[in-house]
Amino acid sequence: MAGGVAGGALLDGARRLARGERPRLGDLLLTPGNVRKVTDRLAEMRGAAMKLGQLLSMDAGDVLPPELAEIMGRLRADAEPMPKAQVQAVLDREWGRGWEARFDYFSFRPLAAASIGQVHRAMTADGRDLAVKLQYPGIRQSIDSDVDNVATLLRLLQLVPAGLDTGPLLAQAKRQLHEEADYVREATFLRRFGELLAEDPAFLVPTVHADLTTSDVLAMAYVPSRPIEDLAQAGQAERDRVATRLIDLAFRELFRFRLMQTDPNLANYRFDPESGRIVLLDFGATRAFPEEFAARYRRLAEAAVAGDAARAEAEMTAIGYFAGDTSPEIRATIIDIYMKGTEALRGGGRYDFADTRLLDDLRERAESLAANRAVLPLPPVDALFLQRKFGGLYLLARRLRARVDVGALLAHLG
Repeated sequence: MAGGVAGGALLDGARRLARGERPRLGDLLLTPGNVRKVTDRLAEMRGAAMKLGQLLSMDAGDVLPPELAEIMGRLRADAEPMPKAQVQAVLDREWGRGWEARFDYFSFRPLAAASIGQVHRAMTADGRDLAVKLQYPGIRQSIDSDVDNVATLLRLLQLVPAGLDTGPLLAQAKRQLHEEADYVREATFLRRFGELLAEDPAFLVPTVHADLTTSDVLAMAYVPSRPIEDLAQAGQAERDRVATRLIDLAFRELFRFRLMQTDPNLANYRFDPESGRIVLLDFGATRAFPEEFAARYRRLAEAAVAGDAARAEAEMTAIGYFAGDTSPEIRATIIDIYMKGTEALRGGGRYDFADTRLLDDLRERAESLAANRAVLPLPPVDALFLQRKFGGLYLLARRLRARVDVGALLAHLG
């Protein structure tokens, strides 16, 4: 993959030099043609490589240039599925030969194929309608090398700031992906969220079928549903309701449950048109937060509500957003980004996520940080996962063009 990227850069650079231009290396590397090469290869590789690629494409065109977002968007769609013989081999290993006798029906054509596994529809002989998630062979064994290789690729493409110590982040990425590859662990959190939301009519969490679940196979009840983004064509009231419920759930996950599903990939949220319930899927990225961490974020949110930048700075310092040598200029810019990014908490009434001015302002501030040659501080890993979740929800609410009274949701938690 790196060779193909470098070759494309050399050819494009030669053409530009022949026209009398003096192209930057970054411009030559991060072209649509090169991104297409990278995307195609990551989709074939599956596993941790594709998972990390998904993180770059999560913004759905709101942050990346449109031509690159369109190409990277493939990583949110289907991966290359396992052939039937490989599916058979996985199930023979996990369920034992002759497992077919326990089923009236098993579709070898997957419903969906993602980065770590793919999902099949099945009907057991005792009448259970199931969605069966199978892990691709060799995923756990390839995680560490995949993360290291993708990190090298990102440095080659100059997407990692020079001087940034990515060691701790890469170690946490490996840990998180190893956890996501443990389907017994995911089944535990699937059951836990089912219990936490059992009395909430807004959500539906599939039940786990433990007798068919192993570390490489997760058997759940099949839930008929549609992609959450289909609601972009629904009426304003319905779009507002769904976005409100999802943001409220994220607040409860942080401040009440202290247990959060941190992957805001659109595929993890679906919608049941019959009941109007939001279907929650994929709990592999669930993360527990310490009580003190949640308490500090509550105080940080209260500072945002009050518009108190000095108090916000104190709480962000306590959380670990700033290193001892962080320059006053960098510190002030980061505080400015936080206060601007939390304007939905202060406005009073419903915040219009369709308004593009916030995103434009944040992009401008982020570009000023990127232009600064100083090394930016790396926030704590828990903070990065939390930001990933709320950033993804912002982009989902924006896609739905929702209007949500975010401040009231936070105040309601008391």
